[in-house]
Amino acid sequence: MPKRNDLEQKALHYVVGTGYQGVLQSDLWRELGASSREGSRVSIKLEEKGLIRREKELQEGRWTYRLYPKRLPASIETIVDCPCLLCPDNARCDPTTALSPKSCPKLTDWILNLGKPPASVIANPEGPSVPAPEPSITEDDSVAGSLDTS
Repeated sequence: MPKRNDLEQKALHYVVGTGYQGVLQSDLWRELGASSREGSRVSIKLEEKGLIRREKELQEGRWTYRLYPKRLPASIETIVDCPCLLCPDNARCDPTTALSPKSCPKLTDWILNLGKPPASVIANPEGPSVPAPEPSITEDDSVAGSLDTS
């Protein structure tokens, strides 16, 4: 039986790897080779630490939890659609002038939509969507260096 901290670390990396789709608690424990009791305790511990979010879900007639990461790893994809990168007024934009990031509607809209899942992972009426490619998680990755998406 693995040590609890090892199991917590593996569980957190797996949940983070699922991104906006999340993972059913039962699927996670099967993947990690843990018992449902161990899995439940680890998910509660991760939730108490503020690292994941648990949402109750009815799955095949039984109640379970879907686990979502509260933070996702930072990547270039997080800023690739920032309006400032291709803005024609970028050279003149300054917080002390009339042309300012403080009053830019495009920047404001982009910031307000940062916490929302991309359109590629929102389910459509015809059935489940295919998630965008997920970032790979390694043992050296740190959750502390990630963006808060809650």
